[in-house]
Amino acid sequence: MFADKCLHEIVENHARLTPDRIAVTAPEGRLTYGELDAGAQDVADALRAADVGPGTLVGLACAPGTALIVGMLGILKAGGCYVPIDPAYPDERVAFLLSDSGTKTVVADAQGARRLAGSGVDTVHVGDPLPRPRETDGPRTGRAPTPHDLAYVIYTSGSTGVPKGVLVEHRNVTALFDAAAEFGFVEQDTWTLFHSASFDFSVWEIWGALLHGGRLVVVPRAAMRAPRELLRLLVEEQVTVLSQTPSAFRQLLTDEAGALPSDSRLRLICLGGERLDVGLLSTWLERHEQSGPALVNMYGITETTVHVTRHKLSAVDLRRPDASPIGTPLPGMRISLRDASGAEVPDGTPGEVYVLGTGVARGYLNRPELDTERFTGEGDARAYRSGDLAVRTDDGSLTYLGRIDAQIKVRGYRIEPYEIETALALHPDVAEALVGTEQLADGDSRLVAAVRLADSAREQTGNEAGADLWLRDHAAAHLPAHLRPARYRFVDRLPLTPQGKSDRAAVGAPPSRPAEDTAAADTRRTVTDMVEAALGTGPLPADRDLFDLGATSLLFVRVIAEVNQRFGLSLNGSELKDTASVDNLVTAVVDRVGTVTSESR
Repeated sequence: MFADKCLHEIVENHARLTPDRIAVTAPEGRLTYGELDAGAQDVADALRAADVGPGTLVGLACAPGTALIVGMLGILKAGGCYVPIDPAYPDERVAFLLSDSGTKTVVADAQGARRLAGSGVDTVHVGDPLPRPRETDGPRTGRAPTPHDLAYVIYTSGSTGVPKGVLVEHRNVTALFDAAAEFGFVEQDTWTLFHSASFDFSVWEIWGALLHGGRLVVVPRAAMRAPRELLRLLVEEQVTVLSQTPSAFRQLLTDEAGALPSDSRLRLICLGGERLDVGLLSTWLERHEQSGPALVNMYGITETTVHVTRHKLSAVDLRRPDASPIGTPLPGMRISLRDASGAEVPDGTPGEVYVLGTGVARGYLNRPELDTERFTGEGDARAYRSGDLAVRTDDGSLTYLGRIDAQIKVRGYRIEPYEIETALALHPDVAEALVGTEQLADGDSRLVAAVRLADSAREQTGNEAGADLWLRDHAAAHLPAHLRPARYRFVDRLPLTPQGKSDRAAVGAPPSRPAEDTAAADTRRTVTDMVEAALGTGPLPADRDLFDLGATSLLFVRVIAEVNQRFGLSLNGSELKDTASVDNLVTAVVDRVGTVTSESR
């Protein structure tokens, strides 16, 4: 269906055939396929004038919205390869991405352009007003891109503490959607864009919509944090295909057990990006298995182009609630389970996942030694060695077991703890750090860092609360949000196993929590106690965004639910304006119950 075509060529064809069909809906406006193609052509013309062509890496610094999609398509039309650079990233992360990728030109929206000011790169601005269709394209020169040219480079966490760029070609992406033909995607489908362009789940969302001539709905930030807002959006926009990490999907389950409105058109929910524990789906499957959308768990890796396997979930899977079934490979893909020597293991025996087939990426950017280590074989035998552990049952289906190395997944992101530890150790007052994960009672997980402070810092800091605050500021300056620890433990020595190795499992031991202050009766104290208890931390700055302080979307939803129950309210996350802080939460409560003192903590 899509073989032998580049991604932008397929979208151009939709623009010719159905120019008035809506391609993108975002909070700031809509774009038809004609407008999208015209705007992208303007970007492409500007890039060609800057000598961008096949193989040229071009930064893409746009927030989720119409500009992101216009810029992305424009880079591909010019023959270039897009490198997502989230405008919300810390300066150091942005500087690394620009330097490591060798990017000289960046396509940016207004926010991205401000972030890149002074960086020394040329900026092509995608701004208002929205582009209009035009009758003809300008002349094109130079070699036309082919399906074997690069489409994007997405960075993943690196085992050495340095992120690595994964090189993915047009043909890898088109092969993914050729393999996904069984899902019956059509132009009448409406997809959501829930994830950052820096996370490869966005590749599935964006190109799933555009390659099939469907519509892409950019999910507003408020709806990401409030399940009821998301459910309302799904109905209002008549969404048919929703993609979620299990952590994000838990938000819908938390809100009235994920009851879908009767007028929802949702027909398919794709779960992926991290391990799924089937037990959390019991109520959902009881409610929706017979008449609701199909629920499919998908396994994949950035290096193998998003998805490799699929498994349609049903009540039968609940017989093993702690298992993570990932099913069988998509057409054109193959999984080989091997032991430490590289020999295939028999069914029923756990083995390392090697992925073969049309989705296997070209390799890593400027990492030849890592290419040799992770990409093995040649031709049809070329495989990606994942570091994941799985087992194949007698019926040929696969169950995901976990990682065989230190790599972890939190909220859908694949994370190398070394990268976080390296960043934390850059602070002169940090002697060393060890990062692990903490499992919460609701099944979610979050990052925890055990930190040994330098002797001078321990003398000067005076208390752990002070160190906690400057460490969070340091992490915010050096790491993107998904790599920042949610909790810090200050230790005299890092935990070790009996064999003397770093014990990451011990890092996530449950925190000791101070007894709740029941003497204080004011609303501010009550709300603050609830937030601190949920985050498992000490005193919090009341004006800081809780997500910057380690809150996950699920924790935030749980706090809102507890506040509603305690005060008899019906708040949702979208009512907290742009910052989910204690101050804004207290204000929202006070506006309704009026029982808070004016004193701030």
